[in-house]
Amino acid sequence: MEELWAAFEGASTALRGGFERSASGLPLGCTVAGVASGSVWLRPAVADDWPQIWPFFAQIVAQGHTYAYPDGLTLETARPLWMEPPPAHVVVAVGRDPHGVERVLGSVKMGPNRPGRGAHVATASFMVDPASRGQGVGRVLGEYLLDWARAAGYHGIQFNAVVETNVAAVALWRSLGFEIIGTVPEAFDHPDHGLVGLHVMYHRLG
Repeated sequence: MEELWAAFEGASTALRGGFERSASGLPLGCTVAGVASGSVWLRPAVADDWPQIWPFFAQIVAQGHTYAYPDGLTLETARPLWMEPPPAHVVVAVGRDPHGVERVLGSVKMGPNRPGRGAHVATASFMVDPASRGQGVGRVLGEYLLDWARAAGYHGIQFNAVVETNVAAVALWRSLGFEIIGTVPEAFDHPDHGLVGLHVMYHRLG
């Protein structure tokens, strides 16, 4: 696992989210209300994490409020959509439940927005277990994305399709410095609101 962090040695060892590097090199000590241990830590995702990610991935996709993944995905057909190989970088936020059992609270996958001449701009997708929402997990993952993208030398970060009715996500990204640079009208078929817009959001890093 150490090799997975080697590409980011240029990043600060005290990241904006309050992360500190342990002896193993992993960022620790991000305080999140409601987690039994009082903290959540981030680490690169491994294959064995997918069975924990899949239940909330499936729940979020089935709700149809935020992602336009195809219907009928299974544990195996969804895996490559999230657990992407390099140059993608997939991270999990891990905490402990009230019984002290380690569990995945959320995940972010990040990497170049486009290949070739578009590879200097990053993009990312986020999933937080609905049972862990409101505890700051999304912010911890978002702050990590910003530090990772800067350390990796990206010029900016672009979110291509933020559903305009996802007001909590829009507010979070704005609080982290993202701007809405355009909205594609009626581009998302929301199960409750009908055809709604998709925001393109951007954060300049350079």
